[in-house]
Amino acid sequence: MTDQTRVALIAGGAGGMGAAIAVRLSADGYAVVLADLESERLTAAVEAVRARGGAALAVPLDMRKVASCAFAVKEALAWHGRLDVVVNAAGVWREGAAEAMTEEDWDIVLDVNLKGAFFLIQAAIPHLENGASIVNIASDAGLVGNNGASIYCASKGGLVLLTKALALELAPRRIRVNAVCPGDVATPMIEFQAERYGGGDPDGYKAKLLSNYPQQAAARFIRPEEIARMVAYLCEPDAAAITGAALSIDFGVTAGY
Repeated sequence: MTDQTRVALIAGGAGGMGAAIAVRLSADGYAVVLADLESERLTAAVEAVRARGGAALAVPLDMRKVASCAFAVKEALAWHGRLDVVVNAAGVWREGAAEAMTEEDWDIVLDVNLKGAFFLIQAAIPHLENGASIVNIASDAGLVGNNGASIYCASKGGLVLLTKALALELAPRRIRVNAVCPGDVATPMIEFQAERYGGGDPDGYKAKLLSNYPQQAAARFIRPEEIARMVAYLCEPDAAAITGAALSIDFGVTAGY
């Protein structure tokens, strides 16, 4: 039976941004379904919501598998009988020269960042209420090219245009679709990047990223909570006019030179 509790399904709920989004939406009155492949971190993220008095459910999700995406939607619907918000916050990063990339690199990045996002939305569409909101976490790399990240750019650029196409398709049903395009965010993903691709100097890797920021010496990474606030706003009725947007939150990195 459907109740009046708004429900948000967050793919990548165990990640830094996903977990922060879950906390914020819970504070706004949503029951949050956190879906992810990382079971230990997923449990911790759910407990963080519950510790603040929120309602949270953990669901296993492998974004690479269409059936798993459908299962996550089914579990969210079974919990409260409705679905109001879908957030695609799962993401995988690979970098390096194009000639060094493998088919495995291509498959995992595109499957998680783009294919999974599409099929999670596809499974959710028949169940979304009028006024529902879909938010895809894209990237500055979906708006401009990043040197040495061709596959990641392909996935996030695809996600941005997927967002725009779905916004047009779903507008007659008053379902809004937007993309949030962050720069570098202080999450476990950036630590993974620095450790894997920093050549033994993860701090130097991160310092190089910050050197591209127009704030220069005052540059810092974006906090997950800042992303969560933007996502929460996009889910509010006050944001009814915003659909098909790709909203930058990157300290101006994509603004130009």
